Amino acid sequence: MLDGVLFFPVTPFTDSGEVDHALLAEHIAKGVDAGPGGVFIACGTGEFHALEAVEFGEIVATAVRTVAGRVPVYAGAGGSVAQAKIFARSARDNGADGILLLPPYLVAMPQAGLVEYTREVTSVTDLPVIVYNRGNARYDEASAVEVAHFPTVVGFKDGTGDLDRVSRIVRAVEDSLAPTGKAFQFFNGLPTAEVSQQAYRAIGVTLYSSATFAFAPELALAFYTSLENDDATLTDALLREFFHPLVRLRDSVPGYAVSLIKAGVTLEGVAAGPVRAPLIDAAPADVEALTAIIAAGRAVLADSLAADSVTKEAVHS
Repeated sequence: MLDGVLFFPVTPFTDSGEVDHALLAEHIAKGVDAGPGGVFIACGTGEFHALEAVEFGEIVATAVRTVAGRVPVYAGAGGSVAQAKIFARSARDNGADGILLLPPYLVAMPQAGLVEYTREVTSVTDLPVIVYNRGNARYDEASAVEVAHFPTVVGFKDGTGDLDRVSRIVRAVEDSLAPTGKAFQFFNGLPTAEVSQQAYRAIGVTLYSSATFAFAPELALAFYTSLENDDATLTDALLREFFHPLVRLRDSVPGYAVSLIKAGVTLEGVAAGPVRAPLIDAAPADVEALTAIIAAGRAVLADSLAADSVTKEAVHS
């Protein structure tokens, strides 16, 4: 079972567009040293949509070697049912511990078709699978319960933000699985999940993916800890000074949910390189804005640490 802040690395590319495995390993190593609960390689932040099968397998292998068993490594799989099977097998063959099942190609589908897609992909490997409720892959209560009973499906990640529907899915799945004793987890998978996590916690979803962890793990971990400890003062300050400004900047250009993260990784010393089309790189002015937002977030942490130090001194005096 997963716990803590989940790390979604970017995929560094060279200027000529090739995967830079040395920088990928450096990026992952820095992240794992910071203490995440798991690594999700070649998923949304890692530009899964832009990867072909051979380089995907090499990326997963690099991640597995770098992590070296310290935390679980999950890899993305998705697209057409045939493609998703190829990626799922590759994830298994290259040592991944699990799969995040991304949506299929953007076609309208009935719930029965979504269940069958999930069934077919999960049938090709015995790796644990987290299904991603997002885009055109939107489960309802009945289909979520059905796939939750598949032997290898161990989690449900939501990227829709439909809290009404998700709350009903959580209740239905938990009630259905209770007699079986099967362990199952729910995740908030919205971009910059921190800004919605208080709402998700209210419906029993305590895990979330953190894109921020890729470039500012201390901010991601501080926010997670503030939620766990009910430290409303720190939670509110981080939202006000860092996460909300980050979301405003992210929403200014489609695709910035990836581009800004890569820019942040580069700012922190790992030259992550460009994004692949159809995404575009963050504009210089927006990178400058991101720099200021990161500085504001770190100022919040510095103020919090100073306040804690004063409080401890007062207690011991």
